[in-house]
Amino acid sequence: MDSMDITKEYTNGELTVVWQAGKCIHSGNCVRNNPDVFQPKEKPWIKIDASSSEKIRETVDKCPSGALTYF
Repeated sequence: MDSMDITKEYTNGELTVVWQAGKCIHSGNCVRNNPDVFQPKEKPWIKIDASSSEKIRETVDKCPSGALTYF
């Protein structure tokens, strides 16, 4: 599988965050805005239970590439 085709979902039961590797420009906005959740040196790198769903939504909305979305 090409690493650019990777899509991962992380859920807390209330919110599901979707990350699309091929769209990510590694701006770091997610890490700067919510470092408790977005930890790129860890696996899994998104710790969905480390923050409120509202704060995660606010952070994902700031993603300039659209690599992070939620539903």
